[in-house]
Amino acid sequence: MKMKKLMSKAVLAVGGCVLSMTLQAADTIKVGVLHSLSGTMAISETTLKDTVLMMIEEQNKKGGLLGKQLEPVVVDPASNWPLFAEKTRELLSKEKVDVIFGCWTSVSRKSVLPVIEELNGLLFYPVQYEGEESSKNVFYTGAAPNQQAIPAVDYLMNDLEVERWVLAGTDYVYPRTTNKILEAYLKAKGVADKDIMINYTPFGHSDWQSIVSDIKKFGSAGKKTAVVSTVNGDANVPFYKELGNQGVSAEDIPVMAFSVGEEELSGIDTRPLVGHLAAWNYFQSVESEENDAFIERWKAYIKDDKRVTNDPMEATYIGFNMWAAAVEKAGTTDVDAVEQAIIGMTSPNLTGGTAVMNRNHHLSKPVLIGEIQADGQFEVVWETMGVVPGDAWSDFLPGSKDLVADWVAPIRCGNFNARTAKCSGQNL
Repeated sequence: MKMKKLMSKAVLAVGGCVLSMTLQAADTIKVGVLHSLSGTMAISETTLKDTVLMMIEEQNKKGGLLGKQLEPVVVDPASNWPLFAEKTRELLSKEKVDVIFGCWTSVSRKSVLPVIEELNGLLFYPVQYEGEESSKNVFYTGAAPNQQAIPAVDYLMNDLEVERWVLAGTDYVYPRTTNKILEAYLKAKGVADKDIMINYTPFGHSDWQSIVSDIKKFGSAGKKTAVVSTVNGDANVPFYKELGNQGVSAEDIPVMAFSVGEEELSGIDTRPLVGHLAAWNYFQSVESEENDAFIERWKAYIKDDKRVTNDPMEATYIGFNMWAAAVEKAGTTDVDAVEQAIIGMTSPNLTGGTAVMNRNHHLSKPVLIGEIQADGQFEVVWETMGVVPGDAWSDFLPGSKDLVADWVAPIRCGNFNARTAKCSGQNL
């Protein structure tokens, strides 16, 4: 009899412990952080993990959301694209996160996409990309091609009078699709096939000697030549070093980069890079009260005055603030409610303006072109007059020019064909 009572008490104790753990879990809102902390992309993505953790800490100091504290769940997909999908399934199915902030490369996002749609998760993707996508389960806070690639080419063509084009990229979906768009755009502008050179290299590529030699030869035809670079990750370091080794200056053949920012330049000798260019929607050097305050908070959080800020950090900052505001507005972390609450929402950006989340799940953003300085910062040499709405589908690809994304009723479709009035993909 005593044994039965002891067992009964034990069962109650265990049951009480499980209930306590369940209640404790229910008392937090889980935020998934899905960024590579190792491998070739760690040079870029580790900072975004730190940015999300800073935003969570700040939100918790303000009382959290809906009366609950935010709990980060950090995983490392290790620059391994299939592992991104596995870690996403783990975050949603096992950890039961309410939102995920993550991915850098488009191949990692493409890996995650079917999982997050299947399990009805919510992903905030903070990096420039190739467009040609709009999912109900993803908010794209980085630049679409019309907010980076197209304006950058216009600047090179109109302001620097470039006539020959080297489209150099890492061999995956973002560079290939972006260059497909740019090639079509250049040809529409009258550029001949012989004046376009396209080259791809694998992730982590380190031997740039022959490629830079080919670029020099291509640029010696008597026409102003530029490199439009979609080289990603740590391959940028030996690429720029080899440009310096072979005496390729910004005056001779300027490089316009879409994936090189302050973080990639920190800690390397930037003297050979001075004068080369990058197109983003934010630079640390931008003067605004919002930016000054963010930089101060960032350096205080990271406890390192030498750490820099960059564009994907701003995109993370905007996305996090919009998600938090949408949760409060909806009164729940339910994905479907938050997805609708965030459309049309505005939030201060760090350049002194206002970001708007459009019906296609893309932001309106300013476009800036910066010139690399000796200290690893950028001097802004050109910018749009105001913000540019992100276009999910390119006007320069035959299969895309008739498509629009609109996640507001009655359309509620990511690829609605305006000509046929039909949705050919995910819709509700």
